[in-house]
Amino acid sequence: MKYLTNSIILLVTIIIVTGCTGQKNIRFVLMPDIQTYTRLYPEILECQTRWIKEHADSITFVLQQGDMTENNIDEQWKVAASGMNILDNQVPYAFVMGNHDLGNNSDKRDSKLFNEYFPYIKHSQMRHFGGAFEEGKMDNVWYSFKAGGLEWLVLCLEFGPRNMVLDWAGKVIDSHPTYKVIINTHAYMYSDDTRMGTNDCWLPQEYGIGKDTGENTVNNGEQIWDKLIKKYPNILFVFSGHVLNDGTGTLVSTGIHGNKVYQMLANYQDGVEGAIRGKNGFLRIIDINVKEKQIDVKTYSPYLREYKLDKEHQFSFEDVSFN
Repeated sequence: MKYLTNSIILLVTIIIVTGCTGQKNIRFVLMPDIQTYTRLYPEILECQTRWIKEHADSITFVLQQGDMTENNIDEQWKVAASGMNILDNQVPYAFVMGNHDLGNNSDKRDSKLFNEYFPYIKHSQMRHFGGAFEEGKMDNVWYSFKAGGLEWLVLCLEFGPRNMVLDWAGKVIDSHPTYKVIINTHAYMYSDDTRMGTNDCWLPQEYGIGKDTGENTVNNGEQIWDKLIKKYPNILFVFSGHVLNDGTGTLVSTGIHGNKVYQMLANYQDGVEGAIRGKNGFLRIIDINVKEKQIDVKTYSPYLREYKLDKEHQFSFEDVSFN
């Protein structure tokens, strides 16, 4: 009986230790621009978030890339909030503003409605919330969590992040040197597999906020890379939307410390080539296997119940360093 009891204790100990330290695979779900759904097809947004809720046990974190509305009006914000609120207390999620969510298509940096429908008083109480650039506003915020045996930091940055916001983001990263960092923002990658820069369409500098100067100067993708991302060895991902054309772009770049940064554009809204009345409902699924050093990217529509299988939408990265 003594030996049996000792064996049971050993087995229970092994189970507990394995459960606490095992490296479970990581899954991020990306929700690119949802403006078509909040304007015309609310049932598609609801289908997306209900699918996420149903699969919450396998999802680590959900990231939305901005343009939650088309016209920054109450009617569309109500749809956006109703759809996203389905995720409350189901799975951790975060979001950013796009140009369509600011003023009148970013004629000024006015996030009043955004903060009314996604209030700081609510979201700052959510699990994993870390802090904000401006107390009381969700415009620029960060989250931290542990998954797959790693510590993670998510930075959600405004459309055309200002110089002072990039400075703040750098300080947050500095204070989390052991964390793998994800930058979630609206406008960064272009559809030709490069970062947004001179001569590209839809640059933040082309909108009303692009006239701001000094610490309020806006930044496009290439400037965000130079001023922030390339400087930090622990930045791993940059996720963005915004750009039309074929709505996809992928780039792996090396920072000044020799680390690889995996940068991705995904956009499936109206106006993107091949979009059918915006009724696509496609999501990006990022699966990370730390042990195998692999990242798998898939594109799936819960609404159509189908995957996009071509190489722009389904691909893998191998020999990824998670050190």
